[in-house]
Amino acid sequence: MINFTYNKTSGQADDTPVEKCVISKQSKRRTFMNKSNLTTSLLMFLAPMFLWGQAVVGVVNSEGEPLAGANVVVEGTDKGGVTDESGKYTIDVGAAGTYTLTASFIGYSSLTAQVEVNDIVGTLNFALEEDVLTMSALEVLASRADQKTPVAYTTVDKEEMELRLGSQDIPMILNTTPSVYATGQGGGAGDARVNVRGFNQRNVAVMINGVPQNDMENGWVYWSNWDGVGDATASIQMQRGLSAVNLATPSIGGTMNIITDPAQHEKGGKFKQEVGEGGFLKSTINYNSGLINDKLAVSGTIVRKTGNGFIDGTWTDAWAYYLGTSYAVSDDQRFELYAIGAPQRHGQNLYKQNIATYSQELAGDVDGYDVSAFADSAKFETEAGRFFNQNVADVDASYTGQQYWYMYGARTTDRFSSDFLNERENFFHKPLVNLNHFIDLNDQMTLSSVLYWSGGSGGGTGTYGSVNRFIAEGASDQDQSWYKSSPWTWDWNGQIAENSANVDSAWSDTENRSDGILRNSINRQNTYGLISKLNYDVNEDLELQVGIDWRTAGIEHAREVRDLLGGDYYVDFADDNAPDGKKVGLGDIIAYHNETTVDWFGAFLQGKYDIQKFNLYGMGGISTIGYSYLDHFATDADDPTKKNTTVVEADNITTFQVKGGGVFNLDDRMSAFVNGGYVEKPPILDNVISYDGTVASNPDNEKFNSFEVGGKYASDLLLIKGSFYNTQWKDRNLTRNVESGQGDSGDTDIIYLKGVNQSHTGFELEGKVALHEMVDLNLVYSKGDWFFDGDASGTYLENEYNDDNQIIGQQTTEYTYALDGLKVGDMPQTAYVGGLTLKPIKGLSIQGLYKKYDDNYADWSPDSREVDGDEDRAQVWSAPGYSKLDLHVAYKLPEVAGLDLTLTGHLFNALDNVYVQDATDNSKYNGYGDKLHLAHNAEVFLGTPRHFNLGLSVNF
Repeated sequence: MINFTYNKTSGQADDTPVEKCVISKQSKRRTFMNKSNLTTSLLMFLAPMFLWGQAVVGVVNSEGEPLAGANVVVEGTDKGGVTDESGKYTIDVGAAGTYTLTASFIGYSSLTAQVEVNDIVGTLNFALEEDVLTMSALEVLASRADQKTPVAYTTVDKEEMELRLGSQDIPMILNTTPSVYATGQGGGAGDARVNVRGFNQRNVAVMINGVPQNDMENGWVYWSNWDGVGDATASIQMQRGLSAVNLATPSIGGTMNIITDPAQHEKGGKFKQEVGEGGFLKSTINYNSGLINDKLAVSGTIVRKTGNGFIDGTWTDAWAYYLGTSYAVSDDQRFELYAIGAPQRHGQNLYKQNIATYSQELAGDVDGYDVSAFADSAKFETEAGRFFNQNVADVDASYTGQQYWYMYGARTTDRFSSDFLNERENFFHKPLVNLNHFIDLNDQMTLSSVLYWSGGSGGGTGTYGSVNRFIAEGASDQDQSWYKSSPWTWDWNGQIAENSANVDSAWSDTENRSDGILRNSINRQNTYGLISKLNYDVNEDLELQVGIDWRTAGIEHAREVRDLLGGDYYVDFADDNAPDGKKVGLGDIIAYHNETTVDWFGAFLQGKYDIQKFNLYGMGGISTIGYSYLDHFATDADDPTKKNTTVVEADNITTFQVKGGGVFNLDDRMSAFVNGGYVEKPPILDNVISYDGTVASNPDNEKFNSFEVGGKYASDLLLIKGSFYNTQWKDRNLTRNVESGQGDSGDTDIIYLKGVNQSHTGFELEGKVALHEMVDLNLVYSKGDWFFDGDASGTYLENEYNDDNQIIGQQTTEYTYALDGLKVGDMPQTAYVGGLTLKPIKGLSIQGLYKKYDDNYADWSPDSREVDGDEDRAQVWSAPGYSKLDLHVAYKLPEVAGLDLTLTGHLFNALDNVYVQDATDNSKYNGYGDKLHLAHNAEVFLGTPRHFNLGLSVNF
């Protein structure tokens, strides 16, 4: 039997025996297989004898790395296959003969070759090369890392997503990645969050098709905006640390690159139906036009998702859509258009609870918990259960009051359910449209550009005014101890009764005045941006890239009347233009109304140098950001009888970054890398311009210094990657508004407190072992040491005034924060993940994932440790360690009537463990009240209970 490896460089098959077979690319030769894996190879080659008879088997790779998910088809037939995680494929051809096969993979040039099948089996391996034009597109879309990039990264491909995601929020797929921690928080659809190396989402850059998605004002990421995007995702790459992204993004903890499905050149489609816990139903349909006139390809996906949720009141009502088109002007020039969005509504669970509110048994098992609270009726005597959600409560079905909300159009509708009413609901639609252009200017220069628009319309709900609650006996509404009674709930029926019988003759003799209502907090935005990168190949070893990043956003913020809860109107006193109050109804603006702008411009220069065994990388960039603010509820500064029209503008803030590193390839199997850098990050808008229009006199950038070393060993049976990192966060933004003087003539300022520094050091290890042709073992370990380095202290000056508001001097105010040695919270600092994947028969994958977390310090804010008398240096509370087991199965059925069917199943938290996944230290809302950093003063979210997801996919 002869093993053929087809090589694009030579354009012919190589009949070298398997143990000496090599792959060539740009004169670099790598050993493809050797005798050490002869047993495994024989198993792969002999298996078809027992399963099908005549077959073609082989491996698809690039530069020695297997390509999972590559397509291999037999030309002129409907036969084909997809490579597994090891890049291997098997195709039953049914009879001996000579066959022509084509291998293809996104971002690589397709290859076609012939193979002869004798009595048993023919073998044909493919060594694909990166397509120059396509890889420029991928570079501009996501700045993807590869084996030449000196960063720690993990890529999750579409096959893995389909096996493990199970319609969870997208970040949940990354929990098998070192130093990454994602949770669903309260259980609402799209309410997930992700932390990397101890940094939350504000310091993790999230990009979709190369476009940054972190909020322009505050850096956060709202995953409900991308509900359903996982169905159109081709792959996700998590680059940990400073990453290879050259845009001025908050890539301190890491960068999450999401690439959506490209326009497919093969005609066809897919329909998938899913069902799950809590009445979950999801339907997904995708269709690809195929290549039209060798120029145009169009792909589209539509998703419909509904469900009641398995946490009380966390229902979902969502759509998602995706459109991808590609038009080849010529061999050297291509346009792409992408449109993606997810209009949705969902009930939320945003209030953490005391552990005992969910489970007294769990609380009693936690070290340090004061179980005497169980006997206190004003505290935690009543257990509500692990499905409890304080943001929802029953309401009489006879109440038919309308609700108002706006999401690219005003709507007045019935509430979601006649039996209950959500205090917290999210509704939003954030479309994203990219127009990409790629052109090879000549043999050395390629220009890649992305022009994009991202909209946004919707908001979140809550109470406004005075709304009744059911509180525990012994708690008081007057002294605010009601919020510590467990569990208090909203008394919607009582409030509706009061509002519907409340005639206030000062405003109306016939209509009823509402004292408490539901409100919308709305956000309407438009963001426009342009990213353009010019690649110049100076020679075979040196590549330069220069680029620009321009973004501008306009955002409107306000609150609106959502539900009058039985009344006819509400009286609001928030608008300074109506000092005596104003009468408002459904949809009217209340509380606040302002508009902000964010203007961003950045430029960078990057270089890559490859020489012998070294791959070197370096970049430098500079960016400026400017904020403005217009308060519609303020009056004119010179004439209080007029409405304010003055736009407050802050001076532009300049930041720069420099990053570099290198990869040393010891041999074909082993490599090591090192990287380091210095990055400045500008303060968020709220830390530059406050709600009253005060502008910070001296805004301070946050600074990050990072250093990392790592290495990799890869063979046909074993892959091991390890890294060590050290990141220093200097001058973390902590601000306070200060005021001096008397009346309205006092000075105001935003003071940046100095010395809030964090140290993030850790070690990461991930490995994969091919125990057998049908058995893979994955192991992940990460250990962090994240803490506050030093106390924060300093002074600021305030003017002193006399009775006539004349400055008579200055006084010095000192501040101190006791922070030194306190642990950074909100993410476990120790994590273990073990995964076992079985493929016992063709088309069947069974996977078990066991995750264990420890050193899970609760979230907290440095300003809670201000020294005011006695110092509070007690360590932050650490939640108990926990483990969970998830099970996944996917089975590609034999073809039926020309259709490919795939069954998927997921059982999350299979052992139904009860554990704390998110926590806040020393909560003033749900703590016992003694202000100790112990379990009974923490508020938490428990992990989601056991739940399932089942799916059936039909490819046509």
